[in-house]
Amino acid sequence: QVQLVESGGGSVEAGGSLRLSCAAPGYLFRQQCMAWFRQAPGKEREGVATISPGTGDTSYAHSVKGRFTISRDNAKSTVYLQMNSLEPEDTAMYYCASATKRYYCAYFGDYSIWGQGTHVTVSS
Repeated sequence: QVQLVESGGGSVEAGGSLRLSCAAPGYLFRQQCMAWFRQAPGKEREGVATISPGTGDTSYAHSVKGRFTISRDNAKSTVYLQMNSLEPEDTAMYYCASATKRYYCAYFGDYSIWGQGTHVTVSS
């Protein structure tokens, strides 16, 4: 079974920063789209950012654009989510996910492999 392992969550004050990491199996990492999602208490899960395996093209939800950056380290088979200027509304469980495809990574609906999540709390 494919395993995605997130880390880096925690508690921070508004305006602060956190970096999330997601370690993936090498074969998957090189071939598939990767993304970050989040789910706040009482809300539906929403897509946050995506990154393609080849060109490294990225896409972002409107709510995080300009504050969050998704990136990848191919040597470490790891995807990162750098979160700056955090707001209390960013409080959520953050999940790493992959889709069994290499293209059109920006479509959040195709992601089917999930990590266990890492929690982020932003206090005002």
